[in-house]
Amino acid sequence: MRKYPFISILPLLVFVIFFLGCGIYFNDFYLIPSPIAALVGIVAVFILFKSNINEKTETFLKGCGDQKILTMCIIYLLAGAFATVSKESGSIDTVVNLGMASISPQFFPAGIFIIASLLSFASGTSVGSIVTLGPIVIAFAEQSQLPLGIAGGALLAGSMFGDNLSVISDTTIAATQSLGCEMKDKFKENAKIAIPAALISIVILIFVGFQFDLPSATFQNVGDYNLVLVFPYLLVIILSVMGINVFVSLFLGILFSGALGLFYGTFDSIGLAKHTYAGFTSMTEIFLLSLLTGGLAALVEHAGGIDYIMKKINRVISGKKSAVFGIGGLVSIINLCIANNTISILISGKIAKKISDKYALKPQKVASVLDIFACYVQGLIPYGAQILILISLSKFKIQYTDLLLHSYYLHILMVFTIIYMIF
Repeated sequence: MRKYPFISILPLLVFVIFFLGCGIYFNDFYLIPSPIAALVGIVAVFILFKSNINEKTETFLKGCGDQKILTMCIIYLLAGAFATVSKESGSIDTVVNLGMASISPQFFPAGIFIIASLLSFASGTSVGSIVTLGPIVIAFAEQSQLPLGIAGGALLAGSMFGDNLSVISDTTIAATQSLGCEMKDKFKENAKIAIPAALISIVILIFVGFQFDLPSATFQNVGDYNLVLVFPYLLVIILSVMGINVFVSLFLGILFSGALGLFYGTFDSIGLAKHTYAGFTSMTEIFLLSLLTGGLAALVEHAGGIDYIMKKINRVISGKKSAVFGIGGLVSIINLCIANNTISILISGKIAKKISDKYALKPQKVASVLDIFACYVQGLIPYGAQILILISLSKFKIQYTDLLLHSYYLHILMVFTIIYMIF
């Protein structure tokens, strides 16, 4: 495929502008399905890039079939099935009722943030934490009459905190490997920024929780709960903490939830099969979006679009501070375009390493900044996996703007990071 200058990034811009433009114009970011927006960008590639159509098709299919893309897609299917089967078996109702009987409602927002942080830190995945806790948190909020935006924002922010700081996270591995530094060194640098931001966020969430006069009757008439039905979630969490393959964890969670549903007569074997398939179909949008954006990103990169972005950012760097900001801007732009923080770090890692060596920057500091900026952008874009899954699990009851407003940790983290970069 021929190499192009600015035109090589136009398809990505078409995708982003079309998706965001429709969301702003209609005041609804999910009125136009996100895979359709990605398809518009793909069509732009085939129109703008004057090369052999067979070559473009082959590049597109290779991008769709990338191992990371397919891995995410299968995780989405299993995650949707686990969420649906565990809900139908009664596990979610049990966890919600148990929590409402045990926790003061004013501490729900802070508690959600802390639990999500611990789980994502231990498992190294924000998506996994949202999938595991999302159905519980949403049901919890609905029954306690806590605004869904606040509950969802706390879950999103806590999940991104743990993912960003975890030593086993894909983003940490990608950042440290790209910059050639030790994980423990990156963790120390990252912790200087992330932990203070998290502590301030917890204080804010406690304050927010006490602003709501949640009806006491809600907590006096808590439904029954069966502790046995908590075990599917405990199983998935424990396996995640142990570092067991996410496919195995989710598949065993589905089997366990299904077995309990069969044992208690909640559904029969046919019902289990239907609920599992319903879980698959609940993830159709994000499944298709991941496939299509994988192909779109491959086409743009093959045409020189990513290299073009990198060269433009490299030209504005004049010293150490601008170098660090340039690296942050680089990974942010790429993440904005492809909606995957790990892949964004992998793509920008090579140029970040060159900039780091040229200006004698400490690799652990650069790795930390690289990871934080990717984390921040990923936690805010409406077509990112984390927000899409969370909104899908809520059956679109959570508004994107509410999530944006109440993800306090993410905004505080970015303020702290900028201060850190300047001083």
